[in-house]
Amino acid sequence: MIPAQQVVELALAAATVDETIVIVTDRAEASLRWAGNSMTTNGVSTTRSTTVISIVRTGNTSHTGAIRTSDVNPGAIAGVVAAAERAAHAAPEARDSTALLTGGGIPDDWNHPVPETGAEVFADVAESLAGGFGGSDRLYGYAHHVVETTFLATSTGIRRRFTQPTGTVEINAKRDGASAWAGVSTPWFTDVPTDTLLDDLAMRLGWAKRTVELPAGRYETLMPPSTVADMMIYLGWSMDGRGAEEGRTALSAPGGGTRVGEKLTDLPLTMYSDPFAPGLQCAPFVAAASSSETVSMFDNGMDIGRVDWIRDGTINALAYPRAAAAEFGTVTAVPADNLLMTGGSAELADMVAATERGLLLTTLWYIRTVDPTTLLLTGLTRDGVYLIEDGEVTGAVNNFRFNESPLDLLRRATEAGLAEPTLPREWGDWATRAVMPTLRIPDFHMSSVSQAQ
Repeated sequence: MIPAQQVVELALAAATVDETIVIVTDRAEASLRWAGNSMTTNGVSTTRSTTVISIVRTGNTSHTGAIRTSDVNPGAIAGVVAAAERAAHAAPEARDSTALLTGGGIPDDWNHPVPETGAEVFADVAESLAGGFGGSDRLYGYAHHVVETTFLATSTGIRRRFTQPTGTVEINAKRDGASAWAGVSTPWFTDVPTDTLLDDLAMRLGWAKRTVELPAGRYETLMPPSTVADMMIYLGWSMDGRGAEEGRTALSAPGGGTRVGEKLTDLPLTMYSDPFAPGLQCAPFVAAASSSETVSMFDNGMDIGRVDWIRDGTINALAYPRAAAAEFGTVTAVPADNLLMTGGSAELADMVAATERGLLLTTLWYIRTVDPTTLLLTGLTRDGVYLIEDGEVTGAVNNFRFNESPLDLLRRATEAGLAEPTLPREWGDWATRAVMPTLRIPDFHMSSVSQAQ
């Protein structure tokens, strides 16, 4: 397999249309599984994906074609380029057409070796788990590490490279019919608090010795960071400017326009993405194999900076690629691959102690859209909903189906805790880089009792 940098140059050299974009991603992946207090499987793999985007300009219109392949044979490159060019000639006009950015030379790290990963990255996690296997709780789970290095090049001179490490650890503990889940994200597995996770799971299973059946209804609820992340990430994915401008989303204002400038909460909450956020670093430039409402392939290579989507409780920005920003007369804003919310100060333990009667909701599952115009979501609780009475957790309760909108949660939240790095359970396969607070919701809507265990 030839180096990715050579693939880029071979593809550009084979191009015959007006402009060409090439994205090559080398992916190294390692995984470790355990079940019933013993290690079961592990594996390591390496793959490559190559995307060629061809652009045909006809007067004031542009037509694009994109072909992706996992073939690593250098002899296949010319065929991929030819297929992308045929697709471009046959494509309708691209709505997000704009001029490609021009380059500034080869970056210093362009020709550096591509980092890899392997089973050895899990050594510390495995050692801590081995200690946990000797206890009475049954442990199940999965550790996963992916290191992706992306090379982006355009026929207009752009050359950009970024290596993205992404790791997760998820542990499910079971005891006497009760179950609890905990998870963390980590870039390089040098900071996984496995022992702390096991202690926390043991504490929750201890709470579950007492069970209480509750009916559906609205309950004062503490949402720790993982559950807040699952709801707010969905909000982040929904903050596209075009959809709001065209009246299709929950960010559309009544009578036209968007909700930018609308006050959601008096809590000083700020939700933002930032490719340089410590511990959550991600690609600081656009590398898009296709266009969407929030990102455009014509913006490939463009710098991504911090964007405050919500600032001090007020909707502050929506996502606009360059073409959409020009169309609607606003500033370009592109999301980075992380999401953070800050503005709270309380410790979770203090929030529990201040609760007379309510629920501690530890994980969410199977979240789906009910109404995109209000961003109403439905989903299930799983592996741990606990009853708080007089400032103490006194037992576990049954699972529920819930109906809530992340926008409405922010409108109704009465307290926010300290922001902490967290792993969303539902979206952890796609959105691992998150920092969120605990939120107190006075009337979280548990719409029906779930039979899920």
